[in-house]
Amino acid sequence: MKLTYRPEIDGLRAIAVGAVILYHAQITILGHQPFKGGFIGVDIFFVISGYLITSIILKELITTDSFSFKHFYEKRIRRILPALLFVMLVSLPFAWIYLLPISLIDFLKSILYSLGFSSNFYFHYSGQQYGAESGLLKPFLHTWSLSVEEQFYILFPILLLVTFKYFRQYLIHILILGFIISLGLADWGSRNHPSFNFYVLPTRGWELLAGSILAYFEITLGHRSKNKTLNLMLPTIGLLLIGHSILFFNDKMFHPSLYSLSPIIGVCLIIWFSQKDEIITKILSTKLFVGIGLISYSLYLWHYPIFAFARINLLSEDDIINKIILIIVALVFAVISYYLIEKPFREKFNKNNKSIFFLFFVYFLIFIICIFFYSQSKIFMDFEKKYENIIYKKFRETWGVLKTNNTQCHNNFEGCFINHQKENNVLIVGDSHASWILNYLAYKIEIADKRNLKTFTANSCFPLSGFKRLDLKTNKELTNCSSDYIEKVYKILIKEENSVIILYAYWEQIFEDDLNIQFISKNDESLTNSFLKLINELKKNNKVIIVYPTPTFKKKVPDELFVRIKNYEISKHFMRKKETNFLITSDLDELKDKNKNTLNLFDSIEENNNLKKVFSYDLFCNQQDTICFGNDKDNIFFRDTNHLSSRGSEILVDKILSAFDN
Repeated sequence: MKLTYRPEIDGLRAIAVGAVILYHAQITILGHQPFKGGFIGVDIFFVISGYLITSIILKELITTDSFSFKHFYEKRIRRILPALLFVMLVSLPFAWIYLLPISLIDFLKSILYSLGFSSNFYFHYSGQQYGAESGLLKPFLHTWSLSVEEQFYILFPILLLVTFKYFRQYLIHILILGFIISLGLADWGSRNHPSFNFYVLPTRGWELLAGSILAYFEITLGHRSKNKTLNLMLPTIGLLLIGHSILFFNDKMFHPSLYSLSPIIGVCLIIWFSQKDEIITKILSTKLFVGIGLISYSLYLWHYPIFAFARINLLSEDDIINKIILIIVALVFAVISYYLIEKPFREKFNKNNKSIFFLFFVYFLIFIICIFFYSQSKIFMDFEKKYENIIYKKFRETWGVLKTNNTQCHNNFEGCFINHQKENNVLIVGDSHASWILNYLAYKIEIADKRNLKTFTANSCFPLSGFKRLDLKTNKELTNCSSDYIEKVYKILIKEENSVIILYAYWEQIFEDDLNIQFISKNDESLTNSFLKLINELKKNNKVIIVYPTPTFKKKVPDELFVRIKNYEISKHFMRKKETNFLITSDLDELKDKNKNTLNLFDSIEENNNLKKVFSYDLFCNQQDTICFGNDKDNIFFRDTNHLSSRGSEILVDKILSAFDN
């Protein structure tokens, strides 16, 4: 029995693939990414797949009392493999040209595991966090969801057939029980094993089973909802739930978990209550939504490698125009793939067994190509190591940290002296940002024979009296930033006299919004008031130097620089390539927007003889072009995304000392 075509389901597919693409594109509007929850598009696909597959199987079982595994799996092969193999074939030469050896090996592995319907396990066990910056450079990371669905297609028909034949009266009870167990496992796994939880079928099964339960009730009842009032209201609520999830979910939430019920319920409401005369159904059934829905599979396959290769090829990922162009390119490839590959294999060649043999020929051809190049992995790795050593030698003097014995002073709750030369002190107060400039600061002070250097630095911490810093996921205080440490340091500082006190930290994590850790007031005092109170106390008897925020970068500066140079050098062996821009940059306007609370606070503090301010953006940024630099031709200024390197420390410390001398 053939399923009745429902155009609104294609409309749902359009929303799902659109959400995923906007999420992976990292579209930024006014300094914010409005589609951080776009990853739930995959969850929508899972519900739809569960609904359609269960409908197909149950209708055949009820009408014929039998089920053809051969016919079922042949249709799945024709549906999944042609477009997937086409994307793989096209991607292979680009991977050869643009990927560095270690990345090429990883790419080949991801294809091999995709061919084996198990790339979800590969990405989990290789430690790849979905949504992380590194994942954006893996062209086939998105195939994890295909593997989950393929595993479902292999196992579920067997389980459904056995249950239908021997436990038919309990079928719905078993489906609901499976749903509850899988959801419970997902909620527990999201907190205890988040990576495994994200990638595997047992914790994703409840989303597929949600669709299966809908299909069971529709087939056994012979209809969906007939309540006109609910049919008019609930699809709208369903779409609102989906939209809310896309706009307000983010990478830091537990997923999949009980929180994920929101979009799943939304999809179920649309599938169950949609009717031809209902507004949401009409919208989802428009030509635009249906058209995108029809090509959604090809579009899903194409968009990720296109984005990944573009990022690898050094296109500016901050440029929204570039991202829109890439989306259009993905759409063009998807249309071509749908009409020339997908559709013919599903319809024109449906009764032609030669097409199946051709698919398997291409399947094994790709498999052999990947195995061959993977067998040469040692050659590739030696090649990469050669260039890595060359690049490291060039930049090592400016990349690392000056080697002294001052590391014991970081996270020292009592504070400690580095130099013991004069009675007067220089104090540096802050977090890991302050600790990274310690060594060069100590070196310069020691040479000048001016004062002692005393440190109060601790990771993710700053001494704001009356506050505690909580990890919001565990609701526990940071061990290195306890209330005791904060109050102890605060009391020491305000008693200090005739000293120079340098305040430097990752201010964005203190005064701006952060979802992971926050300073929580014990007495309803604001962060800004507490900071101003500290400043006023310190400058009574000391000279205070406030260091403004230093630039941050989306990727680790040394890693990104090394990748660019190696990519360029290695690519020269395969094709002519123009000189590449090796400057790692960050948008100054965007940085100012991210630090607007900090900048407004610091700007409100007036300079005088006892208080000086160091504007770090002036040191690493071109104000006119609003660009900040992580490196230049010969130097690396940052050792990761936000901590200064030895050369960066020199530049900042020299500026601080000039304020100190004045």
